Amino acid sequence: MTSTSSPINDVLESLLGRFGPLTTSTFRGQTRVVVQPDALFEVLSFLKDSGFDLLVDVTSVDYLEYRGAPHRYGMVYLLASTETGQRLTLRVFLDDPNPCVPSVVSLWEGANWLEREVWDLFGIRFEGHPDLRRLVMPEEFTAHPLRKDYPMQGRGERHNFPIITRDHS
Repeated sequence: MTSTSSPINDVLESLLGRFGPLTTSTFRGQTRVVVQPDALFEVLSFLKDSGFDLLVDVTSVDYLEYRGAPHRYGMVYLLASTETGQRLTLRVFLDDPNPCVPSVVSLWEGANWLEREVWDLFGIRFEGHPDLRRLVMPEEFTAHPLRKDYPMQGRGERHNFPIITRDHS
């Protein structure tokens, strides 16, 4: 180990040794790793066992019509180590017609609602999720409103939903 070694560098070195060449980058102290969808669960499991024990967030980005983007969706997993305070961003890129990744609820119970939110708003499926159903939008809603091809004014669906009133007495 050299004097410039840090816990995150050690984890990255182990990660690259185990999973082969991965795209990694660091910008303003934030480290990012890009993995293939078929290796996602195994890499996240390895990272959890390597000290990144906190799943901070799971989200997605729709790169439709983004100049130079080779893929439609970018899944983003934000991890942290509660021991060292270090953070790591893991990305995986997906495309239509069936964007799907394995669920990580078995690794982090807190992923349950995070994955449901991504499914609801972006339409990315989580294989093996224990209860993949809408979280934000009504069950009758058939679209995924954070996709870039969804119209900003909607398609008129909201006019078909029941009006909820509150009794203020």
